[in-house]
Amino acid sequence: MNKKPPGPTRTARTPENIAKVSEALSRSPRRSARRHASELGLNRESVRRILHRDLRFHPYKMQDVQQLNVRDYAQRVDFAVRMQVILEENENAIIIMSDEAHFHLNGTVNKQNLRYWAPENPRNIHERPLHSARVTVWCAVAPFGVIGPYFFEEDGVTVTVNSERYIHMLNNFLRPELRRRRINMRNVYFQQDGATAHTAHAPMNVLRNMFPGRLISRFGDVPWPPRSPDMSSCDYFLWGYLKGRVYTHKPRNLGELKDAIRQEVLTIDQQLLARAMDDFKRRIENCIQEDGRHLNDIIFHT
Repeated sequence: MNKKPPGPTRTARTPENIAKVSEALSRSPRRSARRHASELGLNRESVRRILHRDLRFHPYKMQDVQQLNVRDYAQRVDFAVRMQVILEENENAIIIMSDEAHFHLNGTVNKQNLRYWAPENPRNIHERPLHSARVTVWCAVAPFGVIGPYFFEEDGVTVTVNSERYIHMLNNFLRPELRRRRINMRNVYFQQDGATAHTAHAPMNVLRNMFPGRLISRFGDVPWPPRSPDMSSCDYFLWGYLKGRVYTHKPRNLGELKDAIRQEVLTIDQQLLARAMDDFKRRIENCIQEDGRHLNDIIFHT
């Protein structure tokens, strides 16, 4: 008679072991179930069963957020309150939120596909440049559409954004684009972050001329709070949306990468933009509720 070969010994879910796992989790909640099992001398699967069935624990993912300083709280609340007043007093107010982002050509590389099947290790390596080819893109999100993309480049070569190039973009791209769309400039509030290229003396003069009394910026009419990408629609909506779609085109060179960015910007519909604007209103409300701290209701979707 054939006997079934013995399998690994299963550690019982005893009250003592449940207590040991519970105590270990209370001391080190970030440690993996595998490490807890090893250090407690318990079967790994038994530890998992204790976690799920007895303790009713779940492995929640930690959220990655921008670090805030204590002095940021008041500035964030002040910004949120002022924006609420602007939106309540002027139902025709148009908020344009702008930013730049880098799109790397090697953003399409999937390390799971770096495999080489052979009877012996061929010791192949995959080389990638330290500084991969990329484009630097400027866009602005508004209720009426996305303005852009504008690529910072000279003779087809990507360049660093400085105040002179930023002014050129404002005068030769943004200003004509707003005219083409026949936007009532008296209702436009323009937002930018505190990058030096944006807030140097010369570009600030250009922006104050374009949006008198309605510039949302460091040193602007409505001060933009530092370390607050969670209140910029480019950060919490646009860049993530675009990067999630652009690389499905599998661009092989910078020309194809730019074409993919242009194509995906054109496909953003009005409903997405309306939701992004509604999300901004929820975020400033939550900022006030949290006294300028992280937007917990937004982060954890409560």
